Amino acid sequence: MAEGALRGRYGKQAMNETAEAVDPHLHGRRRFIFFICAIALFMASVDSTIVATALPKIGSSLHARLNWLGWTITIYSLGQVVMLPIAGRISDQIGRKQLFVTCVLVFTLASVACGLSTNIYMLVPLRLLQSMGGGGFLPSASGIVSDHFGRDRDRALGLFSSIFPMGSVAGPIFGGLITQYWNWRGIFFVNLPIGLALAYLIMRYIPATQRSASRAFDGLGIALLAATIVSVMLAITDLGELNSSLASPSVYLPGLIGIAFGSVFLRHLRRCEYPIISPSLLYGRGFGALNCINVMFGGAGFGFGALVPLYAENRYRISESSAGTVLSAQAIGMVIVAFAASMLIRRTGYRRPMTIGFLFVALSLIMLSIGARGISAYWWLLLFSMLTGLGLGSIAPAANNATLQLAPTQVAEITGLRGMFRQSGSILSISITTAILARSKNPGIVQSHIFWVLAIILLFAALLSSQVSDTTSDSIEIVATRIGDD
Repeated sequence: MAEGALRGRYGKQAMNETAEAVDPHLHGRRRFIFFICAIALFMASVDSTIVATALPKIGSSLHARLNWLGWTITIYSLGQVVMLPIAGRISDQIGRKQLFVTCVLVFTLASVACGLSTNIYMLVPLRLLQSMGGGGFLPSASGIVSDHFGRDRDRALGLFSSIFPMGSVAGPIFGGLITQYWNWRGIFFVNLPIGLALAYLIMRYIPATQRSASRAFDGLGIALLAATIVSVMLAITDLGELNSSLASPSVYLPGLIGIAFGSVFLRHLRRCEYPIISPSLLYGRGFGALNCINVMFGGAGFGFGALVPLYAENRYRISESSAGTVLSAQAIGMVIVAFAASMLIRRTGYRRPMTIGFLFVALSLIMLSIGARGISAYWWLLLFSMLTGLGLGSIAPAANNATLQLAPTQVAEITGLRGMFRQSGSILSISITTAILARSKNPGIVQSHIFWVLAIILLFAALLSSQVSDTTSDSIEIVATRIGDD
């Protein structure tokens, strides 16, 4: 674009940024907006794991079988996988603020309903509704932050990478405390005051956002996408059951149905004038490679994290409480580096931190697989779990922004798709691993071999990352300015 056109189109944004530099109140206001969005993301992340420590008491209170108790966690992931890509497009059509406050209210009311559940068959579908409310937080919040941070959006969005690991680690801790000193219903009731306060803050302090040009609502596309994701995820999650295998009808039938729906969905995207997901965001130039990277990142990067405490118990007979601190070490490492990487992203670009991060995590997985050398098993696991967190913290901000630079005006839609691919990879990794471990005589040793497989996947991700379109400090600022204006 010519310099004059850029000046004309983005002159307003430049004036806003100049005013922001002069008026500290505007600068402080966008920080408060970031705080509001961060609290919502943290709350959704906490609820993905807060149920884990309460499962025994939920089971005894509702007289629920173990397989149905497991669904209270699995259904939350499924709901988010379905909602993330849909919320991205909806936020552009009805406005980011409107979707954000609606999702907060849905999440809050569903949480209260979960706490009032009288049986497990009532709790599971309400957890689905709760997760769909929470699944809308990330795309809408990311769009809001992008709108208000202008040229600093790369750093602000990069900082979001540190919120989810903090929430997922804090979840079991909060769940244990609330269950011990109150009861299991309290883990849901506690969302009521927080949710209502969030809804008020959003309506009071976040400005209304413009809607995109009026487009037909792709209801058929939403139905086909939801059917595809739910069918495939049902097959994957059932694969983790002890008595299931690839030859089991409960695995291959939903899988085949999911493939069929997926084929129809892809054909629909090519024919629909205004599809729920732009085909270019799935397999367009640059997006195909980054979407593959996000699946591998979610599977081999995040998915294995949930399995490290199990590895500590199976191979080294470490207690459950000590095994949980190993996972906390990973989250701490990720938070520290994600913050620093977000601040330095303009100097490093995207390619270098992604490639180095994947290599770092792969090496740490190999060291975890080899086993303790010279120190106790607990400290060995703690050390290399923290090192995997350092690698993940390097990857996340760069991977988040690398996708956004390809289509800077579609922040919410891209963020939703990215979350979907990562969640799908994580569920796939955990389900396949647990299915293998359930059939093994020595789960600890078998899991060490699985870590080698995940390390190889991450090496391939590192090779793929080296081909990602990189950027310089100047280009990041130009893209950020365009996003802020659009």
